[in-house]
Amino acid sequence: MATCCLSEEDRAAVRRSREIDRNLQAEKKQYRSEIKILLLGAGESGKSTFLKQMRIIHGEDFDDEARIEFRPTVYHNVMKGAKTLAKAVRNLNIPMQHDSNEEFCDILNNYKSNILEPQDFVQYVEPLQALWKDNGIREAFSRRNEFQLGDSVPYFLEKVKEIGKLDYIPTREHVLHSRKATTGIVDYRIDVRNVPFRFVDVGGQRQHRQKWFQCFDEVTAILFLCSSSAYDQVLVEDRVTNRLVESRNIFETIVNNRCFSSVSIILFFNKYDLLCEKVLHKRITDYITGVKFEGDPHQLKDVERFLTQLFDSVRTDRRQELYRHFTTATDTNNIKFVFRAVRDTILHRHIDGIMG
Repeated sequence: MATCCLSEEDRAAVRRSREIDRNLQAEKKQYRSEIKILLLGAGESGKSTFLKQMRIIHGEDFDDEARIEFRPTVYHNVMKGAKTLAKAVRNLNIPMQHDSNEEFCDILNNYKSNILEPQDFVQYVEPLQALWKDNGIREAFSRRNEFQLGDSVPYFLEKVKEIGKLDYIPTREHVLHSRKATTGIVDYRIDVRNVPFRFVDVGGQRQHRQKWFQCFDEVTAILFLCSSSAYDQVLVEDRVTNRLVESRNIFETIVNNRCFSSVSIILFFNKYDLLCEKVLHKRITDYITGVKFEGDPHQLKDVERFLTQLFDSVRTDRRQELYRHFTTATDTNNIKFVFRAVRDTILHRHIDGIMG
């Protein structure tokens, strides 16, 4: 409509109407803008596994072709884990139960990280089964906090016969347990309640953390993953620093960063299944000192409370609530349940930010 013939009052009304329309469009665009969730945490805390779960839970499960791509990774996890145990037996001066397994340890110690095909891996199946049953290897495994061993190694060694079939295709659970270090930046996008979510996973080991700052712009929420069961382990990077202490130090830096003052920070105490098992045999107070522990270190609820306080105590801004969950990233049902709560928290904060 031409405005030249309108009165000044009518022209002002048209301008106000157009301004309102522009504001509504801008608000609509802002509401529809993607929610960016940054996955942070030390190496081997479970970030990549969580991202796999997001793919599974939101309708993009791994088909046969996608799962076959993980086969070399599974083979590598098995062989690397067995080689680590073989070396540990020697380094810890643990005698093997059977001489034949001594010979296989020699073979493993000379094994190179080759890409294996099913016809290559099948030759290792029976020796690996025998090795895993050997009392010497079992003793070394019981002392695994004294060396670096992936958490998925026992899972895969129990399934060597299945993995060693010539027509082997990794199952969804095998994919979730497989471990390959993240060295770059991985993006994954999904729609949740018609709102686009963008997950950004960045490598957690020390040499990759400088890349984190590249991802700090326009962050809606941070999911910080901590390996809750790693309280008796040291870092791969320096073989000295306690993993839980390192995770707490990283969390302190993130949670007190002024860039994230308006960002939801949600803490996942991951590997809860391993924590449940470990507290029965190892006291967290033997490894984390200088912090008051109330209760029994062999009681799971007391350990959960201690872990929560350990991380909560480093926050300088006490105005915001600390959202935290105990999770098992390899358990699809657990992550589905937890993410539902996390999703609602993030969406509510996102809408409040728009309306406010």
